[in-house]
Amino acid sequence: MLDARRCNARDDITGALVCRHDIYLQLLEGPADKVQATYERILRDDRHIDMTKLMTEPVTERLFADWAMLHDPAKSVVWSEADISEGVLDRATPAEVKSVFEKLAVKVRDGALSE
Repeated sequence: MLDARRCNARDDITGALVCRHDIYLQLLEGPADKVQATYERILRDDRHIDMTKLMTEPVTERLFADWAMLHDPAKSVVWSEADISEGVLDRATPAEVKSVFEKLAVKVRDGALSE
């Protein structure tokens, strides 16, 4: 995680990482070429398997502008372990995925979540 934060700061990438034993969601924000390069680096990393890109879209305002990579131990995820095991991520729309990160950003802004 520290290496990712260092690289992200260098490349002007911000975002959030949500992880629990059954879910691993990451949002990357920044210049499109740098985000793509970061994604490709993650794909090549053998610690990550069966990755699926759930959404890609340009944004005008970052959700996590102050975070090289916010770490959330999945306490804020709206999906239960049962939901995950039943394949909710396979059915999630881009809007639903984005909503997870928007809710997380509100918690950060309200001070309900910090590193």
